[in-house]
Amino acid sequence: MEIWIIAIFCVGYLLIALEHTIHIDKTATALVTGVLCWTVYILNADTHIVSEQLLEQLGEVSGILFFLMGAMTIVELIDLHDGFEIINRNITTRNRRKLLWIICLLTFVLSPVLDNLTTTIVMVTLCIKLVNEKHSRLLFIGMIIIAANAGGAFSPIGDVTTTMLWIGGQISTAAIVEMLLLPSAVSLLVPLTIATFMVKVEMQAVPDEVENKSPMGATAFEQRLVFVSGITSLLLVPIFKTTTHLPPFMGMMLALGALWILTQLIHRKKDQTEKQKLSVIRALERMDVPSVLFFLGILLAVGVLQHTGQLAELASTLGTTFKSEKLILTIIGMASAVVDNVPIVAATMAMYSLDAYPMDHSFWLLLAYCAGTGGSLLVIGSAAGVAAMGLEDISFGWYLKHIAWLAFLGYISGIGVFIAQESFL
Repeated sequence: MEIWIIAIFCVGYLLIALEHTIHIDKTATALVTGVLCWTVYILNADTHIVSEQLLEQLGEVSGILFFLMGAMTIVELIDLHDGFEIINRNITTRNRRKLLWIICLLTFVLSPVLDNLTTTIVMVTLCIKLVNEKHSRLLFIGMIIIAANAGGAFSPIGDVTTTMLWIGGQISTAAIVEMLLLPSAVSLLVPLTIATFMVKVEMQAVPDEVENKSPMGATAFEQRLVFVSGITSLLLVPIFKTTTHLPPFMGMMLALGALWILTQLIHRKKDQTEKQKLSVIRALERMDVPSVLFFLGILLAVGVLQHTGQLAELASTLGTTFKSEKLILTIIGMASAVVDNVPIVAATMAMYSLDAYPMDHSFWLLLAYCAGTGGSLLVIGSAAGVAAMGLEDISFGWYLKHIAWLAFLGYISGIGVFIAQESFL
């Protein structure tokens, strides 16, 4: 039985990694893989026990999924009100090198709140408007990917993997910010400093002034109100969890409900057609449902490997082979550039127990850093990179030649800072 489950998982994993080559969406592959793994398991074990394990697994997974759905809906609602245009209006520099620093630092700041995927989409779209020269624009976008992944690594809501670790009880908000802020910053500042000298010293045109009303019909006041309210609600979710000790998805649902009421109140006097364009219902329609289903399939598949004891054996083998935990996590982070970091982190969480490594142990914190920033090593290694490829014509080879080495220097530098920081504290 175990051999069949491992074979199904490995084939599914390979197909997910080759998504852009075989032209089969990774969500479909993940769902089939997850269901087939549980099917083989239940056909060769006690039905009652497996059913209980599946329900337990679904309970853990649903917390992550509802959290992500709430966050995605809030971000879509801000976008419907054209709230991110506020950022565009406030960038007026014409110096390309200054513009690179502004965009990257802004990406680094926004990513912990909006998540690295959303931030990348917002900033790449902005970059396309601001930088007209092709090579410079690609360099800017490559650095946006690094900045978004670095920023997402030190926040419990900045990356799917950190959210998984946070909800799973491996890390707390205070610890991840305290221990990963500096390493994450260094993982950006090292490549950003080098990239500054790669940018041509030319003046860039200032973007045109935007109208006082968004294309969807929101006024300037409504843009600002929804933008500030949305960002604030996302920032308050970790505080809600720490204060109430309720699961994180409860705080996210509260934030979504409050923002839902707010938007209905500010649009109450508009006609029905205009209200629908700016409603939470419309935001839900635009939400990235395939990504949510992808996480469902992957987490279910990893759950089977956990319940059958395969991940415990793998953890033992890794420990015997490499000895050093830091080296194991460094390799895991680099592997996340080749294959999706969600299943890697899910598998690692299942391999190592909280009894061996309690909450906020350096093992979990370094895992969050490595999985979050390691994906920057290749353009296909993170959701941020894949999103950037969809918005701009970035080839795998171009990124490997011009950006990968910068990302690697930042990645290794951040690990060095984390180890030094751990020794000092």
